[in-house]
Amino acid sequence: MKSADKFSLKIHWKPLLLDAIMFLGGAITFSIAIVMFTAPNNLAPGGVTGIATMLNYLSVQWGLPFELPIGLTSTCINIPLLILAWVGLGRRMAIRTVVATLLTNTFIDVLEPLIPDFTDNVMLASLFGGVLMGIGVGLFLNRGGSTGGTEIIARLLEKKRPHIPIGKLMLLVDGVIIALSALVYRQLESPMFAVVLVFVTSQITDWLVYGGRRGKMAMILSRKQPELTEAITGRLDQGATLLRANGAFTGQDQQMILCAVRRDEVFRLKRLVFEVDPDAFFMLLSTDEVLGQGWLNPKENIK
Repeated sequence: MKSADKFSLKIHWKPLLLDAIMFLGGAITFSIAIVMFTAPNNLAPGGVTGIATMLNYLSVQWGLPFELPIGLTSTCINIPLLILAWVGLGRRMAIRTVVATLLTNTFIDVLEPLIPDFTDNVMLASLFGGVLMGIGVGLFLNRGGSTGGTEIIARLLEKKRPHIPIGKLMLLVDGVIIALSALVYRQLESPMFAVVLVFVTSQITDWLVYGGRRGKMAMILSRKQPELTEAITGRLDQGATLLRANGAFTGQDQQMILCAVRRDEVFRLKRLVFEVDPDAFFMLLSTDEVLGQGWLNPKENIK
């Protein structure tokens, strides 16, 4: 009985502890990006945080009796989006998003008076701010959460268009807010640097979310299909799948070889294919995610 209890505790507490570490790291990293790099340089990073940053700027420009805190303002704007997440993304995703949002926005307001502004170079602020934001968002997404705002909208869009990487969806949604920042800050440089910021963020996000699972998919047509299949599975120690195909021009039935390889294995595969059959037809496609035997274990990846 004791060993069974101990085992159940491991099953439940290990992913929970990992969630806490990843969420805390994501919140701190994202908050530093806002406090140190984006807000002091009038960069709207898109999403709800970008709207809150612009409202913070306008509250100072208009001489309001109080300055609108970025974190608190972002939390207030996120409330209807969090309700939308609860309905459209499920309770688990919504709870994780609420935790991530509250953590991030709290750290933004807490760290704001403690961390010095970096205003010496706007381009460097865009690049380093984008890297830190991408790390923060990627850590959240890897554990099934988000910082709210456009991440919620992107998640909803991803359910309809699962073949589009979520970083690209966030880039699309953020475009409107970036364009709006030109009117708020009354300068074209601000949205231009914001584009750099959001682009870097999306690239880092995709790298963290899909990086270890990305690969290349090769589709090969050859008259020497049996020999080529044997060479791929034997000499390269790669799995392969045979698909029935029919040549539109020749009308002949043949089998297409489908093979998933890592990026550093593409050259070896290509060299082997044309060594066995110089007349082979070789197609190489990028894949955002490959899970299963020989790659990442899907059960471990989604714990």
